[in-house]
Amino acid sequence: MVELGMTFSMEQLVIDNDMISMFKKAMEGVVIDDKTLAIDSIKEVGAGNDFIGQPTTMEYMGIQSKPHLFNREMLGDWRNAGSKDVVEIAHEVVKDVIKNHKVLEIPADRLKAMEDVVKRADEDYAKTQQEED
Repeated sequence: MVELGMTFSMEQLVIDNDMISMFKKAMEGVVIDDKTLAIDSIKEVGAGNDFIGQPTTMEYMGIQSKPHLFNREMLGDWRNAGSKDVVEIAHEVVKDVIKNHKVLEIPADRLKAMEDVVKRADEDYAKTQQEED
C-alpha cells in the first residue's frame, strides 16, 4: 500500500475510468433487431456489396461503446490529429480537471447525516476504550 501511494497515477485513473465505462456498456448487452441488423440496408445494397457508406453502418458502429480517450480513427486521421497516445490524452484530461473542476457543495442534510455517523463511531470507540480500561 505504501508503494501504491508513492506511485499513484492520475492518468491511469482516467484511463481506468474510460475502460470501466466501456465494460459497463458491454455488460448492458447489444440490442439485436431488424433495425440494428440493418435489414433494410442489406435489402437495398444487396448481400456481398459495400455497406461502409450506408448511414446505418455509421449510426450503429459506435453502439458497443464510446470511449473518450481511446482513438478509433483511421491511422492517417490519427496522425494528422497529432498522433497522441492514450496516456497523452489522459494527461490532458488530468490537467483540465485540476484546473477547472469545481467541487460541489455537500447538501446540508447529507453533511449532517455524515457527521452523525462519525459522531456515533467516535462514541462507540470511546465506549469500548472505557470498557477495556
